[in-house]
Amino acid sequence: MDPQAFIRLSIGSLGLRFPMATVNNGKSGTSSYSCEIRLRGFPVQTVPVPLVSSPEAAPDSPTIASSFYLEKADLKALLTPGCFYAPHACLELIVFTGRKGSHCGVGAKRQQIGTFKLEVSSEWGEGKPAILYSGWKGIGKSKQETGKPGAELHLRVKLDPDPRYVFQFEEETKLSPQIVQLQGNIRQPIFSCKFTRDRQSQVDPLSAYGSSSLDGSNQEADRRERKGWKVKIHDLSGSAVAAAFITTPFVPSTGCDWVARSNPGAWLIVRPDACRPDSWLPWGKLEAWRERGIRDSICCRFHLLSEGQEGGELLMSEILINAEKGGEFYIDTDRQVRAAATPLPSPQSSGDFAALSPAIGGFVMSCRVQGEGKSSKPLVQLAMRHVTCVEDAAIFMALAAAVDLSIEACRPFRRRIRRSNRNSW
Repeated sequence: MDPQAFIRLSIGSLGLRFPMATVNNGKSGTSSYSCEIRLRGFPVQTVPVPLVSSPEAAPDSPTIASSFYLEKADLKALLTPGCFYAPHACLELIVFTGRKGSHCGVGAKRQQIGTFKLEVSSEWGEGKPAILYSGWKGIGKSKQETGKPGAELHLRVKLDPDPRYVFQFEEETKLSPQIVQLQGNIRQPIFSCKFTRDRQSQVDPLSAYGSSSLDGSNQEADRRERKGWKVKIHDLSGSAVAAAFITTPFVPSTGCDWVARSNPGAWLIVRPDACRPDSWLPWGKLEAWRERGIRDSICCRFHLLSEGQEGGELLMSEILINAEKGGEFYIDTDRQVRAAATPLPSPQSSGDFAALSPAIGGFVMSCRVQGEGKSSKPLVQLAMRHVTCVEDAAIFMALAAAVDLSIEACRPFRRRIRRSNRNSW
């Protein structure tokens, strides 16, 4: 398998300092500070900026505040002048101040302190690690303009190659599609996906993990719960190399007709046991439920399961996906720490997690799916450093299939009761 070229642009080691006269005035200590990080073609990211009280001190260098992941097409667009843009694209950091307690200036009138700009250059596309900027930079009004020294921003901007494997399911997951690797215009078959529901074979080794099989005649019970769904990933030789199956049924919570946070459905993601033929080892657990609001979302929460200790779990991702439009499930330790609904443990946690090593950090995988009722052909990206063999990629395909099917499993149940076709979804 040949990877596609991606680069990771990381911005970290953020800090803000003011001249001693300003600090002694007490003004800087009464405000909170935030930074809008902008790059053409990407969503604006807003992060807090800590105040550095001592002029001699510097922020912690390893701390990553924000990351952008760019592929070849992104770089080409950034290096091409646009009709309605500045001649050269820039990475911009705009620093604001707001009153203390305003949550990074939201909900209060913000005042812009200054801007840092770094022009995008051809160096970004060389595929080599590079530190584009590191240290302090004056962003406030200069002495020449006001007669006083301005604010200074500390930051570290770094480029790292981050090659990825890109895969796509050729049809909807429930149609048991082929999975191909994308390399430019080439679509190379890598896996096949076999989806089944309701009935379990007595000789299927996966049946040892699940609950009792469904009797196909009990259709009425099936309408109030979704269970018995199973996906197997096969390599080109036909051998099963990964699987995912429902262990906790998706059922409506008391007093409502949807799967709620209080009682989520769950999938177990498994891989073959190399020591025992026809046996499987648990690798991860995916829970999913529906969050009701102005726009409903499906929440997917993924834990790695440790082999080294009984019941050991490491939370790797908790993502909201728009139920109508779909969205992206991802495992990215930098991005997740900033956005997680539940705080993530330290990535230095111990345990044997097979292909996925949390200690490495950064981007691990992403899976883009469609909303409920739409034809979804999941697009999956994997960081090359987490894939040492084809089997490593297969386990992520099983996880992606479980995420995709969870969108369907979390649909409100009343909608399903109205359907007359017993084979419909």
